[in-house]
Amino acid sequence: MMAALAGAPTAALADGYGFMTPSGNIYCNGAIDGGGYISCTIITRNGGPATPKPGSCSGVWGHEFDLGSTGPAKMVCGQAPERIDYSDIADYGLTGEFGSITCTSERTGLTCRNQSGHGFFLSRARQSVF
Repeated sequence: MMAALAGAPTAALADGYGFMTPSGNIYCNGAIDGGGYISCTIITRNGGPATPKPGSCSGVWGHEFDLGSTGPAKMVCGQAPERIDYSDIADYGLTGEFGSITCTSERTGLTCRNQSGHGFFLSRARQSVF
């Protein structure tokens, strides 16, 4: 669960981590070193992407979001998302700290924010970067 990952990483997780939301629709991977980094993917979403697809993107747009310890969140041009199962589940109501990135899992969606106040919100109904 997120609380365990945030508290004291085990030797195997010292540099990285992975978790998914209870719905299994959002999964995240990241690293704690260097202040933190997280990449989250939403499998199924409704509506258009949070930002317009750039002309340079020939892949799938609107499913992958990256966030570093500082600076704005970014949508990433990638491959079609595939469902992945993790044993670590970010139960609703939990907040985890991954370096200087904080993520909160709620029934309404997943919010991740860095020390600069930038981040993203992901839910099936809506995705946004801020």
